[in-house]
Formats: sequence, C-alpha cells, structure tokens
Amino acid sequence: MTPTPDTHFDPDAVHAKYAEERAKRLTESRGVIHDLTLDSDDPLKAYLADPHTPFVERAPIKDDCEVAVIGAGIGGVVTCAKLRDAGIDDVRLIDKAGGIGGTWYWNRYPGVMCDVESYIYMPMLEEMGYIPTTKYAFGEEIRLHLDSIGEKYGFKDHALFHTGVVKSEWDEGETRWIVHTDRGDEIHARWLVVSPGILNLVKIPVIPGMEEFEGKAFHSGRWDWEYTGGHPDGNKGNMTNLADKVVAVIGTGASAVQILPPLAESAEHVYVFQRTPSAIGVRDNRSTPDDFERELQPGWQRERMENFTAVLLGHDVERNLVDDAWIYMAKVANPTIDPTMSMDEIARAAEEFDYEVMELHRKRIEELVKNPAIAESLKPYYRYLCKRPLFHDEYYDAFNRDNVTLVDCPGGVTQVTKHGVVANDQQYEVDCIVYATGFEAEVTPFYRRAGHPIIGRGGVALADKWKDGPRTYLGVFTRGFPNLFLMPSPGMQSTISVNFTHILTEGAEFIAGAIGLLEAKGVRIADVREDAEDDWVQQIVDGYADRSEFMAACTPSRLNFEGDPSAANPLSGTYGGGYGDVFGWRDLLREWRERGDFAGLELDEPYVES
Repeated sequence: MTPTPDTHFDPDAVHAKYAEERAKRLTESRGVIHDLTLDSDDPLKAYLADPHTPFVERAPIKDDCEVAVIGAGIGGVVTCAKLRDAGIDDVRLIDKAGGIGGTWYWNRYPGVMCDVESYIYMPMLEEMGYIPTTKYAFGEEIRLHLDSIGEKYGFKDHALFHTGVVKSEWDEGETRWIVHTDRGDEIHARWLVVSPGILNLVKIPVIPGMEEFEGKAFHSGRWDWEYTGGHPDGNKGNMTNLADKVVAVIGTGASAVQILPPLAESAEHVYVFQRTPSAIGVRDNRSTPDDFERELQPGWQRERMENFTAVLLGHDVERNLVDDAWIYMAKVANPTIDPTMSMDEIARAAEEFDYEVMELHRKRIEELVKNPAIAESLKPYYRYLCKRPLFHDEYYDAFNRDNVTLVDCPGGVTQVTKHGVVANDQQYEVDCIVYATGFEAEVTPFYRRAGHPIIGRGGVALADKWKDGPRTYLGVFTRGFPNLFLMPSPGMQSTISVNFTHILTEGAEFIAGAIGLLEAKGVRIADVREDAEDDWVQQIVDGYADRSEFMAACTPSRLNFEGDPSAANPLSGTYGGGYGDVFGWRDLLREWRERGDFAGLELDEPYVES
C-alpha cells in the first residue's frame, strides 16, 4: 500500500462527503454507556464478572509493606520487577482480576492480538531471555509472558487477586497509605503506586431491552469460552459449540475486527452491526525468523522501542527497525513541509496526502470484498487520524462468506428484544450477542480509571482536586498526596505513544528508581512542592495543541468525545505539546534520578494547606 500522486483530490467534494457520513452518526444515544461496578445494583453488572479464573474465598489480610502496587497489567508488573531489581522485596500487588495481565488478562476473545510489534510491545524481553514467536503476538502469549515475569521476580505468590480496592487513604500519623479492599483487607504501605491502565473500563452501551434478551450475551473483554467452546490459544475455528448458533457482533472496532474471522469459521451465521467502519490496513503477521535472535546486541529492545517512537514522531532515523504499516500514521501526523509553503499550502498538502492514504484503504476493500454494495458500506470516509488506525489481514475476507452479514447502521443498534437485535427498524434473531464495544477512552480521568477513592492529606480526594483537570508534577506525582506515584498515561500531563509499553516502561523505571532513592535516604514522607506542580502544569497548558477544529470535522469516536471535541481540556495535555515529546520527558525523568536531589519534592516537612 503506497500512496500515488495520481489520486484526484477535490477538497470541496471530500469535505462534503466526510460531513455527510459524520452527520449520519451523530445520534442522541451516541456515547451513552452503563456506569457499571461489581457492587452496583444494575442487573447488567454480570458483564463485569471474571469468566477466566474461579473465585476462591479467603480470610481478610492485615499487612504492612513497603510498596503497594494497584494494577497487575504491564505498568504494575514492570514496576514490581524493577522494585525487586532495586532491592525492594516487600511489595504487594493488588488487582481485581484473577491473575496477572491487565487488559491481556481480560481480553481473551478469539483472534486477540496486539497491533504493535511484539518485539517492542512485550516488556522486559532481554531480562526474561524471551523472543516472541510472531511479529505481532496473540493475546495468550502476551499474558503468559507477563505472568512469567511475576514468577521470575517472585511477586506473584504474594499478590492479592480477585481483590478490588475500595479506598486508598493517606494516614499522616502513621505516614502510610492504608489500602482497603472489597475482601476486608487492610494493607498499610509506605509507598503507593496506582497503575490502572488505559483499557480497563469496559464500555457497555445503553440499548433499550438489553436485560430482556433470553439468549447468551457478553462483552468481548469477558469472552465466555464455556459457551462458545474452544480456548484462547490463537487457533481458529475451534468454537465448536457455535456450529448451530446465530451470533450478533455489535461493533467494528479493534476487538470486532479480530473476532470476526474465527467467529465466522465457527458459527452457523454472524451478523456484524456496524455504526462506523474502521480504516484497516495490512498487518502482514509472520513467524519470527530463525536468525532474529542471533543478530541482537545487548540493549536491542530499548533501541528498537525508541526507534519506533522516533519514526512515529517524524524524527529522522538511519533505519526504520520496525518498518510496518504504522508509517502511514507517522507520515500523516508529520507531513513533509517545504519552507517556502504558506500555512494554507501546508494544510492543503497534508490533507491531500491524508486523502491518498484513505483512498488506499478504500481501494483495498474494493479488491478484497466481492460484493460491491458490501464493499461500499465498509469504506471509511473521514481523516486518517480521526479514529485509531487498525490492521488485519483476514477481516474483509470474512464478508465473502455466505454465513456473514454486514448490517450497516450508522445510527447504531436501537433495541434488544427477547430474541434478537433491532437496527434500521429491522429485527435480527440471534442466539448470542457479543458486545465488541471496546473501552472507555484513554483520557478518561485517572481517578475514574483507578476505580476507587484516593484520599490524600486533609481528607481531600484526588477526584475533587482534579475536578477541573489533572494537576501533576512530571505526570507522576501530585501535591497533597505524599508517597503516591501515578503510572503515567494519556490525559495526565506525561506523554503518549502508539507503543504504550514504551511509556509504561519509562514510568515504571522512574517510579522504582525514585522509591529506591527515597528509601536509601531514609525519607518517610515525600510530597510535591507547590511551585513545582504549578510550573509543570503551566508548561502543559502553554504547550497544549488545540486540535478541536480538526476533531470537530471527524466522524464521532472516542478520540473526539463522540463528536464533541469541546470536552477536550488543556490540563489533559502532554509534555512538549501536540503528540508529546517522549524523549524530552524521558530525559527529564532520567536526569531527575541521576541527580538524586529530589527536585520538586519536599521531604519530611510539615504540610501546609495552600
């Protein structure tokens, strides 16, 4: 897929077409989701239950530890490992899941895989002496790798799984965080790390009649293998229980794109309910070459990880080590600029290249989907960066099967009945509904993703302090919450990357290193100085790149708050502005640790409310 200059670009016609398609999808119900928790009274809370690991009763635990880490995904796991490397063994990992893995624990649907290269996405490959089996790893391989880190570094056996935190509260007299759980535990910790991840809140849409459906229904992030048959091992066509079942897949995002091909091979019939088609490029997954490991030098994974990030940021590199389809995002986000061009000419050139890239995606659909009407319905009409790009090699082929029906419904599914799904005023009778509706947006407020109240000095809740937007120092600390470390993530004043593992690794190394330094100095309390936080927040606001005009013209998605980009907040920006200065932020964190002077923090001093 290479853009060619012979593509005719008529800006007026393109704008009109994109606006027409956008308008179809701006419905009143768009973005309305169930606010579910396991302790709520909503009958749909069953969608959150763990189908993977049996719940085991145990007595409540009262414990004192040096570090409590909430969240057993990549961020939490790497932090625990780095803490062990720093000589801090007294670590307690807590997660409401039944085991290690985070999003890879929950998402075990058929075909689940990562669309970022496995050699840079799967953390600590060098430390573990492990080479992924394919260029893009399936979910089970990722989950087992994360689990093996917990085994090797010895923190898995002391972890509290199937344990939800209900409150974390700073105790000034004890100089400890007290973590209360839904199993009656009381964990006292000198240092608290909160690492909830960014895809941890399943998005269950509000559709009238959902609770009336008499068949089987579940979210893709809670796949019911007992119902479908099979096992999440990457095999296709192994869901033998679906041979006589009609299945509805609601959604055409990343989860649905991966689910459809194996589901189509197993079920009697599959209806795919599409609100907005995705832009799906070539994935070209393949086995790791036999000679891959022989060519590696120490430090290879960090080098490869940083090379990928540099390419995505538009930096010049001697060689693109990953060299995959993410290059389109890099080129669209960082267009080639001639110094003699005016701003209007730059915008026109960038939009024309964007159009060429989207035309490639639309032509690919024409080539792969035999039915012209279905092909037309699958074509995405919007700017490339309006939605997260996807990559898959088998999704479009599935629509050539007689047992797969695309239901193009820009207004979405409007009702669920006892026996099926209603869209476009037509009912489709089904035995099973898969809500492949994804997760709340990455910029969902941190305190919501944390899933519990975090109470700092003076009884102030993080949610109240951040009610108007985040306030941090380095994207990791926040004043009034001593000895608390927040895992950096989008929307909270750190930085972002397509390869989120890169950000999590830098964050985990910083947090573990900072705790090690503080422990070595014998520090009891470390809080943020008011001026340090104010300065950092101002840097974020000053560097904020307002993309609301661009996003307002986009098709509704989680990236533009379902069509209302006015909800974007400069306080939720990134270090360096725009798409973030990953390397500048990384260097700040490394320099902070190397200096060892705890810049921006006040240590063991009385706290005075400002």
